[in-house]
Amino acid sequence: MHSSDGLRRELGLLDATMINAGTTIASAIFIVPSTVALAFHATMPILLLWVVGGLVSLCGALCVAELGAAMPEAGGQYVYLGRAFHPLFGFLYGWTAFLIINTASVATIAHGFASYLARLVPLPPESLPAVASASIVVLTLLNLRGLRTGAVTQNVFTLTKIGALAAIPLLALLLPGGSTRNLEPMWPTTGTSILAAGPALVAILWAYDGWIESSYVGSEIKDPGRILPRSILYSTLLVTGVYVATNAAYLYLLGPESMSGAGLVAVEAMQVVLGQWGDRFIAAAIVVATLGANNGIIFTAPRIPYAMAHEGMFFAWATKLHPKTKSPNVLLLVQMVVAVIYAMSGTYDKLLTYVVFASFLFYALSALAVMVLRKREPGLPRPYRTWGYPVTPILFILFAIYLVIDSFVHTPTDSVIGMGIVLLGVPAYFYWKRREGREPQGPGIARPAASRDS
Repeated sequence: MHSSDGLRRELGLLDATMINAGTTIASAIFIVPSTVALAFHATMPILLLWVVGGLVSLCGALCVAELGAAMPEAGGQYVYLGRAFHPLFGFLYGWTAFLIINTASVATIAHGFASYLARLVPLPPESLPAVASASIVVLTLLNLRGLRTGAVTQNVFTLTKIGALAAIPLLALLLPGGSTRNLEPMWPTTGTSILAAGPALVAILWAYDGWIESSYVGSEIKDPGRILPRSILYSTLLVTGVYVATNAAYLYLLGPESMSGAGLVAVEAMQVVLGQWGDRFIAAAIVVATLGANNGIIFTAPRIPYAMAHEGMFFAWATKLHPKTKSPNVLLLVQMVVAVIYAMSGTYDKLLTYVVFASFLFYALSALAVMVLRKREPGLPRPYRTWGYPVTPILFILFAIYLVIDSFVHTPTDSVIGMGIVLLGVPAYFYWKRREGREPQGPGIARPAASRDS
């Protein structure tokens, strides 16, 4: 089955769910819990913050689920923001995503993979950029083989790392070392300012980021009106359950006080029950987790510039598909080159710091898009409608705005530079608009309003 943009509808519910869950679960769940514990030093607030983070993420996911079901096309937020507000908003999202957000994320995660691989096999420090780059190349080559290969690779990585995370609470319960006494204190014994929850919640929400990925491949999902919203909902609930259970295991093994002082909290927790093998177990889990997260981004991200190119807002070569697999192989290769340049240059971390706040700025606009389109286009077919509307999008918008403000307060220089990078897309937008006006578009370039044709 083919969608109107030439891509094949081959992804089922498991595929779409694993794309989201696999991209979300990277290295954060093995590291961030110590930051959260540092804020409160008590069991219940720590667990509640992870539940709150999951609920906030679920609010955003439910909003995107409505948009994705109504507009099941390649590009995700590029499509939604352009339709709800103005094509410029969609372009700025696509510009930032391709230029830095996705490519720098791939480079950053690849370096995490290389760093933890070095804990399993001897690797000289100077080789880590090359190892990181090699992982990007290998994952890209796998995805060049077509949609099904990319999806199967993602399913294997995601199921493996979910199994590894599920093993943490199981080992904590089955092997000696943990104790309910470690859970004390359950509540803070001294007055703790509620303001302490802010930075901790920011870290948690970054750990949950990734629930939007399946929307990028909306035109490649079978029966997207039914499968796309379910995949977003199921993956968010799955990740929330895994994260809360994993944190409960950390607390059972270490206690909140020891968690707050832990560097790599997962390693210290597993060393309680596995001894010296705890470090290797967690290193292996992070290696798999980072590979799965990167495969998810590499797999889905090219669909954003592909959608842009189909509207004449990117280079014409970006519309080229492999004649047999119908995969955007040229874009995959270009994305690989940019990510490898970032990985080898060491600039990825700074670039990502500049624009990381922009992700939640665009998320807030997507939640607002649900409300705008409900009012402006009440007749738009909506196979799924956001639960709890309008409270759900309003809550998510408020949290997203808080995250953006927090970024400007704590990293003002980086945030201003990041906003400048986003706004550099404005002249690029008008350049492509002029090209679009001068050059005729090919067949199938114009996007139907809300096509569900196969």
